[in-house]
Amino acid sequence: MSLFAASEYASRRQRVRERMRTAGLDALLIADPANLYYLTGYNAWSFYTPQVLHLPAEGEPTLLMREMDANGAHRTAEGIDPAHILGYPETLVHRPDAHPGRWIAERLRERGFGGDARVGYEGEAHFFTVRTFRAIAETLPEWRLEDCHDLVNWVRLVKSPAEIELMRAAGTVAGAAMRAGLGALREGRPANEVAAEILAAQARGTDGVDGDYPAIMPILPVGAAADTPHLTWNADPMPAGEPVSFELAGVHRRYHAPLARTAVIGAPSRELDRLAGVTVEGLEAAIDAVRPGVTAHEVTEAFTRVIEREGYRKNSRLGYSIGIGFPPDWGERTASIRRDDTTVLTENMTFHFIAGMWMTGFGFEASEPIRVGAQGAELFADVSRGLAAIPDRRQM
Repeated sequence: MSLFAASEYASRRQRVRERMRTAGLDALLIADPANLYYLTGYNAWSFYTPQVLHLPAEGEPTLLMREMDANGAHRTAEGIDPAHILGYPETLVHRPDAHPGRWIAERLRERGFGGDARVGYEGEAHFFTVRTFRAIAETLPEWRLEDCHDLVNWVRLVKSPAEIELMRAAGTVAGAAMRAGLGALREGRPANEVAAEILAAQARGTDGVDGDYPAIMPILPVGAAADTPHLTWNADPMPAGEPVSFELAGVHRRYHAPLARTAVIGAPSRELDRLAGVTVEGLEAAIDAVRPGVTAHEVTEAFTRVIEREGYRKNSRLGYSIGIGFPPDWGERTASIRRDDTTVLTENMTFHFIAGMWMTGFGFEASEPIRVGAQGAELFADVSRGLAAIPDRRQM
């Protein structure tokens, strides 16, 4: 069953084609699973083998993928004629002496797409491998292959009303998962047990909102390691008096609402307490600056003024666009909230504002998934963003 009306998928493909024509492209090779989902609704854990949507500026799109996946693609793909869903033989999977990319190129030539053409490819797509690119390029040397610079991702930047509803639902799952993680903290409890509570809450969802698997597993740096982002979990016992940072996402129908919070069991150090207060103040200033017409640079400056006044500095970006997510990332690879980004915010852009301050030997994270609303920022999650104080009691 399709998640969106057929007309929405058609509108998305039309907007992509308009950008293609502006860029002078005759066709696109789309391999990012988030973009396949956006344009067709196709949703399966099949992206670890080559799969490509060929979208011509004129004519029908063709979905080319592994045979066993092509057999079931009709169950989620919308607007793709079954005659245009092609599966390469299983004998081509994981072979050093042959590659599905050649088969894909040959089928496209057979369908009349083998002439001289400017064809865009997704150079930043995680699953468009070098071997796939080379096999296609060598089989269709008449094509002028050009990096499309995340063309589809930029179309995704502004969400439809139907997408916003899914983001709101994902935000409720994010809040539930964060509360599960915070509620699981006990001094001495192994970190993997805390992660298990988060994972269960992400899958379970909330009343009326089913959960989905996240593009990134829960990030859980603890103690001195809280000075480093992107660390996952181990089995070490939870310490008292040290920061425990959570970064996770609520997910609903592949739409992501990431959320970060920091907690401490017992009393925090003075330096952690001060860092938390300044960071939250800066994050709130950035959120208050959000409205249509301002630039990503201007929003960043609102945060920067607060933290620099207190002697802190943040080298990493403050945020990035979000929406559909597939492993290994939930970011859209488009607009960033940072000083050198002049993107003008418009209504229904959605971002993850992450005020991560990673010092030396400790750190603090607080973040919000937000929508650019007509009058300002809409928050998708509802969890207190200050340093969470957990009662100092050992696990019984």
